[in-house]
Amino acid sequence: MPLLKVSIRQKTFDTTKGKVQALQDVSFQCKEGEFITIIGPSGCGKSTLLKAIAGLDTNFDGEIFLDGSEVKAPSIDKGFIFQEPRLFPWMTVEKNIASDLPLKKAEIKKEVERLIKLIRLECFEAAYPKELSGGMAQRVAIARALLRNPKVLLLDEPFGALDAFTRSHMQEVLLDIWQENRTTMLFVTHDIDEAIYLAKKVIIMSSKPGTIREIFPVDLPFPRKKSSSSFQEIRHLLLNKFEKVDELELVNSAGI
Repeated sequence: MPLLKVSIRQKTFDTTKGKVQALQDVSFQCKEGEFITIIGPSGCGKSTLLKAIAGLDTNFDGEIFLDGSEVKAPSIDKGFIFQEPRLFPWMTVEKNIASDLPLKKAEIKKEVERLIKLIRLECFEAAYPKELSGGMAQRVAIARALLRNPKVLLLDEPFGALDAFTRSHMQEVLLDIWQENRTTMLFVTHDIDEAIYLAKKVIIMSSKPGTIREIFPVDLPFPRKKSSSSFQEIRHLLLNKFEKVDELELVNSAGI
């Protein structure tokens, strides 16, 4: 039985120019412990899809089920990581991770300490957000979501604003977290290399309106090397599929 079942027949937005169809016939399933990346052109509805799964937007035609229950609102069993960390500036690292949970409780304190070690921020427990780099702050946001033990962690381009070196480092950290916790993850990105490096499956979306063109399996063992011939072969295949998506977008926009 899949952990997550998504079936969105249609999602529209009301604008000053009328209704805009953002998603159409978006259906897929996700097993427990899977890591799936979602890529596609800007404006294809990737973030809209993630918000629907999170229960942040329920105004669509369709159904989403998580562990057998229909998603109708946000809840702690769905962690969400935004493009920016959104930490509390007046709280230290460990207090940000615990947030609304009592840090004085021994079991919570122990789990926060485990997560701080897992995200490689030992010795920064007492640091404030202004003292952290962008990558460090995003690690704190991920740890905060994991502390609630979500059934699925949704990540909306969390590394998009980072420099290339930090981004690469964060990819390694996230894989460490996934391999230790085996938390089911759905990760939105514009970066094809990032999509291949992290995921067991890549969902390829096209826009106008947003729909799933293909679900591409990535059969590479971990750890992966981006310079390896097997990685580059998959990258080449994926780029070819993207070119076909781009051609389809041009045809659709021309009304052919």
